[in-house]
Amino acid sequence: MKDHQLKALVQVADSGSIRAAARAMSLSQSALTKALRELEEDVGAELLQRSYKGIGFTPEGNALLVRARLVLATIEKARAEIHQMRGGAGAHVKAAITPLVTATVLPRVLTAFRRAQPEAELTFHEGLLVQALPGLIEGKIDFAIALASPQDLPYEIDFEPLADTEAIPFVRASHPLTGTEDWRAVADAEWVLNLSAGSQRMNLVGWLETHGLPAPSRILHCSSPFLILELARRNDLIGYGPKVLITDPQVGVGLRPLPLQPLPPTMPLGLLTLRGVPLGSAAKRLATLFRRELEARLPAASHP
Repeated sequence: MKDHQLKALVQVADSGSIRAAARAMSLSQSALTKALRELEEDVGAELLQRSYKGIGFTPEGNALLVRARLVLATIEKARAEIHQMRGGAGAHVKAAITPLVTATVLPRVLTAFRRAQPEAELTFHEGLLVQALPGLIEGKIDFAIALASPQDLPYEIDFEPLADTEAIPFVRASHPLTGTEDWRAVADAEWVLNLSAGSQRMNLVGWLETHGLPAPSRILHCSSPFLILELARRNDLIGYGPKVLITDPQVGVGLRPLPLQPLPPTMPLGLLTLRGVPLGSAAKRLATLFRRELEARLPAASHP
């Protein structure tokens, strides 16, 4: 299994055809086809399916594609780090972070990191699990700081709990249900929730059902945390999210916690990395700064 063969496989996936992939790699179609055929012979399985609809990937091809992306990304990171160690250009760190991290510790983390590595390039992505996990597994991001249930994470992901995060229901200050304490009183209200796998809101629905309490039946589905805040701030919708965001003097302007009782247990916020793949020096420094600030700012995570 050779570097150029894996690059050919990834390029076909990105380009959508053999012709476009060959053009992008400045190769002839025959040369690219040969590389793919040799790769299939090496792994002992057909990787591509050709039909009148174009090029598709077999299950084996899709499995290898994920690993190929990770291998190539890891090699590129190694080259970049060695280049930096020999006096080359600064590092590039890519991380996924949750909004509650942005609103609490990011300013101090960013200041400290810039002081240590002013030339490093940073890219931040939304820290939702549905986006962070594929990015980690394919090597597109170095690490994530996100809310997660460790038992639900794939084997490839290491999770280091850093803080326990309390989530609460919230409404705008003029909402007619402000002050309501009984879950049954909000059974017919409309909620705005992110129900993606592993989210706090998804945990809320499961917890309500487990405790025999009415789960929201009228839901406006939304995957953006900040859009959820705005929708609740400007409409008679009930949201659900980290208490630290709702009570933040800037982020939570115009919002008020809804004093419903009881509440679900806390959920761990932690550092997610790819198992067995070490962080580069710059990414390691940034992750260490996040760890230090989160442990100082938020309640310590309870370990099983």
